[in-house]
Amino acid sequence: MLKKSAAVRSAIAMGFFALSAHASAQSSVTLYGVADSGLFYASKSLNASGQSAGKSWALIDSGLSPSQFGFRGVEDLGGGLKMAFDLESGINMTNGSFNDSNGNLFGRQAWMQLRSDLGSLKMGLQFSPFFLTLYELDPRGLTAFGSGVVQYVNSVVGTGLTNANAISYTSPVIAGVEASAMYALGGSAGNFRAGQQYSVSVKYDNGSLLLAASMYNGNAGGTAAATPIPTTIEFVGRMIGAGYRFGSLTVKASYASYKVAGAGSNSVWGGGADYLITPALDVNAGIWVTSDRNDTANHSLLGAMGVNYFLSKATTLYGQVGVVNNHGAMTTGLSVNGALNEGAGAAVGAALGVRHMF
Repeated sequence: MLKKSAAVRSAIAMGFFALSAHASAQSSVTLYGVADSGLFYASKSLNASGQSAGKSWALIDSGLSPSQFGFRGVEDLGGGLKMAFDLESGINMTNGSFNDSNGNLFGRQAWMQLRSDLGSLKMGLQFSPFFLTLYELDPRGLTAFGSGVVQYVNSVVGTGLTNANAISYTSPVIAGVEASAMYALGGSAGNFRAGQQYSVSVKYDNGSLLLAASMYNGNAGGTAAATPIPTTIEFVGRMIGAGYRFGSLTVKASYASYKVAGAGSNSVWGGGADYLITPALDVNAGIWVTSDRNDTANHSLLGAMGVNYFLSKATTLYGQVGVVNNHGAMTTGLSVNGALNEGAGAAVGAALGVRHMF
């Protein structure tokens, strides 16, 4: 009897292996990633207690783009229908830990998606339409140093960037218009509204003119609140902006509102430009003004400029400089990694590094 059971188990295992091999033969899977690290300097810094700690000089991760690796795949199911997936992990190039995610192994993205001519349906951990609109409207490509993502993370940490238990639909592009909607279930025993998150966006892009708007509503708590990095801070977000491309020059301007429960209610006005001087050399600059609607004495000004030199399609050398000036209780920093918060007064900083994409 034992021998027969072992034989049955062996046959099942071999059959499963054969099915797996067949499935792999019908699909394509790609390993991809970004390795980004550089030197960072700031004229001022804060210690763990929020007190001034003087100048800062350090090796930091992700000065230009979030360091990451992942696996993405797609299978053509026929009839115009495709199944896709993405598993993406944020990594810290200075010590090998997780970074720019919710603190888990695949804490940036972990989803499956059905695509067709009618649009796409995505299920799992994913970026919100609100966060993706922030990326679309940022003149510096949402770099970790001196861009709109500094105010975003300063306000809501990882909320909206990583949305667990989420379902989203993105429409096909019709006459340049595309719309997206996301609902994250959230929930906990006895409270199904805990941790629920909603986000919608709409954009028009004809190749030259870009118009975009989005909103986000999120509740605190729920099962996703257990992530190492907070991802269910209760807040209401609104965003609108535009961009225009003049050949190699692109200009963008936007307005964002972050209303966080029990904390600040900030307005952020931003704008800037990106100019591709040659195929190997790009320069960009941006400025962001943040104001606390509850007390306008709390406000800040952040400005930054970057130069990117493309050694190849995969490798980029970059240099960035920035300045931030905080008034009142505002704590806008220079960089998500290394200087997310700064105290009152002016601080200047710079980053020099290299990014490799594979």
